[in-house]
Amino acid sequence: MLDFLYGTSFGRMILKVLINPRISNAAGKVLDSGVSRVLIPFFIKKNNISLEEYQEEEYKSFNDFFTRRIRPECRPIDSDPHHFIAPCDGYLSVYPIEDGMIIPVKHSRYSVSDLLRDEGLAKEFEGGTCMVFRLCVHHYHRYCYPDGAFKECNTPIKGVLHTVRPVALRKVPVFSENSREYTILHTDHFGDIIQMEVGAMFVGKIDNYHQEGRVERGQEKGRFLFGGSTIIVLTRKDAVKIPESVFDKTRRQKEVPVKQGQKIGIHKAK
Repeated sequence: MLDFLYGTSFGRMILKVLINPRISNAAGKVLDSGVSRVLIPFFIKKNNISLEEYQEEEYKSFNDFFTRRIRPECRPIDSDPHHFIAPCDGYLSVYPIEDGMIIPVKHSRYSVSDLLRDEGLAKEFEGGTCMVFRLCVHHYHRYCYPDGAFKECNTPIKGVLHTVRPVALRKVPVFSENSREYTILHTDHFGDIIQMEVGAMFVGKIDNYHQEGRVERGQEKGRFLFGGSTIIVLTRKDAVKIPESVFDKTRRQKEVPVKQGQKIGIHKAK
């Protein structure tokens, strides 16, 4: 279906309707309703989801199930202050930020200023690293802060809602077109970083909990409602060292599976 939507003229005509946030908002309302509970067993079976890792509870709607809470012991937070942790479950790709650009993500090029819509802020991350965490429907859809920090207010950016599957990433600059929200984190151990949540098709809502204030490593930052989506983390030059093997896999267009709270890098001084 996605190949049809993104790869044919007629499909792209339909796509113009589907990527409108109003469609995702309408779908979200249906999935928030009690009637949507009938979808839960089919979703579990289709995506081979094991419920053993999740807290037992009664789900009032499909979205209630989709944002189910995991058992804390199943996502331990690495507490070493020199370790940079994954803020979410997902598939990780990493890119150097060079000359204001993030190298092609599935053939789409991005300037940091287009991503943030703030040229001055973008310049602060020149020479740094961009981490892209792609979440699919079977992943845990709550996310956390990668370090203790003073958090600035959230900055929402309006846009459309493409899928974040590779078929779309190859065709359109998804991350600079989709609705998204970011915040600057003045972290305890890694300097200033940006954490951005990117919406996707049928993700009607990015639900971030906090505005300006103190936050802690591993503290839940928010959640995505139904659909796959993406979290992007930008770090400054010489702040975080990611293993070269991860960069190598990204160059070969292979993503690295990660889980929330696990070590993915270290403080560069170490």
